[in-house]
Formats: sequence, structure tokens, C-alpha cells
Amino acid sequence: MQPVIYYCYDAYCGWCYGFSPVIKKIAETWKDKIPFEVLSGGMIPKESARPVAAIAGYISQAYKNVEELTGIRFGEDYLWHIFNPEQSDWIQHSEKSAAALCLFKEIHPDLQVDFAADLQYALHYEGRDLTDDEAYRHLLVRYGIPEETFYSRLNSEAYIEKARYEFALCKQLQVTGFPQVLIRVDQQKFYLLAKGYTDYDTLNKRILAVWEEIQAGEEKK
Repeated sequence: MQPVIYYCYDAYCGWCYGFSPVIKKIAETWKDKIPFEVLSGGMIPKESARPVAAIAGYISQAYKNVEELTGIRFGEDYLWHIFNPEQSDWIQHSEKSAAALCLFKEIHPDLQVDFAADLQYALHYEGRDLTDDEAYRHLLVRYGIPEETFYSRLNSEAYIEKARYEFALCKQLQVTGFPQVLIRVDQQKFYLLAKGYTDYDTLNKRILAVWEEIQAGEEKK
């Protein structure tokens, strides 16, 4: 059985945004050996959708920690909503961005790590509202996806169910925070590679150790 690396994230997770350059580099490093699967964790279920004002106070301080540790930068258009929550019309939830990722993975399965990172950049730097269909239009151009194909499916019950399945799968994998990276080496055996922000060198060494173990096991067969 081929190993698979699972990247469990949420489009609304600021630490995942900071982790994006790391996981993109990791995916590029290992793309010829191990496939990657991005799973949306459902950090903000639609039934728990909340105005940005509900979390603006926390994010107004926490984003600085993300910037200091990861080197990423949050954009002024995003931060406007954080520092002017009473004027923001954002009602945030994870469902639509997760459905968009499910749809994208069917079209470009080899680029799902890049697309997840682009979703996070669209939110956290460009200040796009990921509950708004228009937030995705520029990415359709970038990835050559016909608008009719994308928008006819995005709000369908089928892709909402796919998104909710990923939320449930993350819970089954005992993911309690984001980002989290695991590797499945067989049907029953998983290794936890990263829980929370992890730098490239540390994560790469952990993957390499598991890869060498897998190779050694193959040689014994």
C-alpha cells in the first residue's frame, strides 16, 4: 500500500496560513515519492457561523505571533475587518471554502496543497470573503477551471456533503487543532508528523525517518 501524507487544515486558520510556505515546500520535495491529500477540518461549522466581531479581539493580538514565528504577513485588507469589526459584514464559516477545495481536488488532485495555500492567501492577505462565491473567481482563471463547471457545483448538496465528510474524517483521525500533518503507511498505521506550526527542516526529517522505515520494511519482504 502506498503511503499518503494528510495535511489537515482549515481555510480560516491563521496558523495554517503561516504554515502554507512550509507545506508547499514539503509537497514539492516529496511529490515524486508520496502523494498528498489536503483535508478541511471544519474549524467553523456553518451552523456555528459567526461575525468577525466574535473573534476580532483575539485575532488582533494573535496574528502578530503568527507573523513573528513564521515570517508570513497578513494583508491590510484582511486586517481592516479585524480592526473595524463593527463595520465588517463578514459572517465566517468553513463550509464553502471546504466545498471549493473538494471540487478543486477532483480537477487538479496534484495541486491541492497549492490551492489550499491560495485560499488562505485570498482570505488572510487579500481580504476576500470565502463565504462569497466571487472570492474564488480569480483562482479559476489561475488554474484554468471553467466558471460554469465550478459554480454549478460549488453550492450543490453533493459538495457540501463531501466537505462535511472531510470534517468528520479529521475527527476520526483525532485531529484536534490545525495545522496537523499525518502519514498513513498502511490501513491501520499512522504517524503524527506535525501538530501546530512546524518548520520545514523538522518536518522533512520526520518524513524522511518514516520513509526510511517504509523502505526498510519493503526490503525485508
